[in-house]
Amino acid sequence: QVQLVESGGGLVQAGGSLRLSCVASGNIYSIHSMGYYRQVPGKPRELVALITSGGSTDYAESVKGRFTISRDNAKNTVYLQMNSLKPDDTAVYYCNAFLKKTIWSSMNWYWGQGTQVTVYS
Repeated sequence: QVQLVESGGGLVQAGGSLRLSCVASGNIYSIHSMGYYRQVPGKPRELVALITSGGSTDYAESVKGRFTISRDNAKNTVYLQMNSLKPDDTAVYYCNAFLKKTIWSSMNWYWGQGTQVTVYS
């Protein structure tokens, strides 16, 4: 069993900051990448930011320069620092991990339960 537990969402005024955290726990052999996606009603889920175990990162164009993703490999934890938030950032943010449960298993995607981020102007 693998669990991704998120924290840190909430309500913030435009221009403000929030920090999301996500901890992966359970039967985990190795994690290749962790990241965050977001979704608003009626739209597909979209990548916000991703970080590999080696520290390589990828960001959506809309958040570059405002969001920073980081990771503590020893704690299986990923952080998303969100600065200069805009109303368009309002969404449910989902933590994601691409990992192996055992040395013999294949890589699979796992998702957190989602956390609401609401930015008001």
